[in-house]
Amino acid sequence: MLQKPLIVLLWISLSAVAALAHAQSDEGQAAGQSADPALEALMQSADDALVRGWLVAPPGSSAMDLYQQALAMDPDNEQARAGLAAVYQAALEAALLLAGELEFEAAEDLLQRAEATEQASDAFEQARSRVQKLRGEHLEQAEQEARDLIVAGRFVQAEDAITDLIAIGLPRPRIQALRQELSYARLYGRHQPGQILRDPLDGDADRLGPAMVVIPSGQYMMGSPESESGRAAHEGPRHRIVLRQGFALAVTEITVAQFGEFIDSSDYTTDAEQRGWSRVYEVRSGRMSRRNRIHWRHDYRGQPAEPDMPVIHVSWRDARAYAQWLGERTGLGYRLPTEAEFEYALRARSQSRYWWGHGSPDEPIENLTGDGDLSPSGASWSVAFGQYSDGHWGPAPVGSYPANPFGLHDIGGNVMEWTEDCWHDSFVRAPSDGSAWVNAGCGQRVIRGGSWSSTPDMSRSAYRLAGSETSTDMRVGFRVARDL
Repeated sequence: MLQKPLIVLLWISLSAVAALAHAQSDEGQAAGQSADPALEALMQSADDALVRGWLVAPPGSSAMDLYQQALAMDPDNEQARAGLAAVYQAALEAALLLAGELEFEAAEDLLQRAEATEQASDAFEQARSRVQKLRGEHLEQAEQEARDLIVAGRFVQAEDAITDLIAIGLPRPRIQALRQELSYARLYGRHQPGQILRDPLDGDADRLGPAMVVIPSGQYMMGSPESESGRAAHEGPRHRIVLRQGFALAVTEITVAQFGEFIDSSDYTTDAEQRGWSRVYEVRSGRMSRRNRIHWRHDYRGQPAEPDMPVIHVSWRDARAYAQWLGERTGLGYRLPTEAEFEYALRARSQSRYWWGHGSPDEPIENLTGDGDLSPSGASWSVAFGQYSDGHWGPAPVGSYPANPFGLHDIGGNVMEWTEDCWHDSFVRAPSDGSAWVNAGCGQRVIRGGSWSSTPDMSRSAYRLAGSETSTDMRVGFRVARDL
């Protein structure tokens, strides 16, 4: 609907062109054109319709229709020709006014009808180009406003904006792109599945948290089927997990260097430091033993650990403290992954015994127990993956092997990892939405994933282990998750 000031301007313009039509009519009559009362009445009605703004509607009573009726009665009538020219001119002006008011459909319709007067001119093409330009500019602006709403997390308003864009004719491919952006934003915030994120610590772009990969939403069957070799009873019953929203998970296990930054910037003391010991691998005996003064700064043998190694000798409480510190430094929702999230990310849409298949890998893809691996003393594994060697005895530097299909390194080997959940002896009554299964006062938490010392049965995607919240050894580390 045109605003009142624009209606006044259009009325003035229409009055002017009607006066011009009358003047041209007077010239025609002075030149000797005959007067026909019926024709004169028709012309008067046409002039009135022109002044009222009834340019092309209503049908049968519009100025265009009446002038054309007059020409049908008198093909040489100059007044009717002048009237059609006036209709044409007024239609161009009205179309531009409508476009200025964002009434693009009405403007296009008016131009199409004006074209039917057969008064084509450069002015018509200029008017059409102007309307199309205004429409394009408005579409781009409205499209950007919809995107801004998506980025701001105002999803209901964004949906309304997309509906408006459909109404004003945004091309279908651009509508589909916006809908996909909105869908992804609802599932993953402002991110895309597979995207790598690194969040600044304390707003300092030179100090970044661990690399995180966006895990897509989805569903899977958690646990192991009863027919799976090596299965334990606490891996069932197998049940469907539906993760309706994506989340981010650290690309690798947290390293010694990353954990050290947490320790150096806080007053935190790890459980192993408070207790005064942890468990290490004894090269000579090939056994795990307790050793004093071992903590997060040490490797699996009790030697000083390299910065790029996965941090070990950390308890569940230590891992959770790191995640909380990271959340405080970034202002974001960092935490330990839930057990269901971990298995989902580990499987990466597979349902096989391991994420890579059912048997020994064809090439080094995880730090596992291979029959070709040798310890520093020359010993080999008694139970191992056949015809496999990954070149390491003990943890490897993080990211030493290819990522799984979700972009995660070392998720099925290297070191086992803490999750948020309390330990339960079965999945009976377990949550189906991927959330953590936590009971007040539980003292044992769930450890998931394989390690450098895990047998093939212990490396399965469904394998799970219980650990005290304060326990530490040379096989267990962790990675963090983040809400989107």
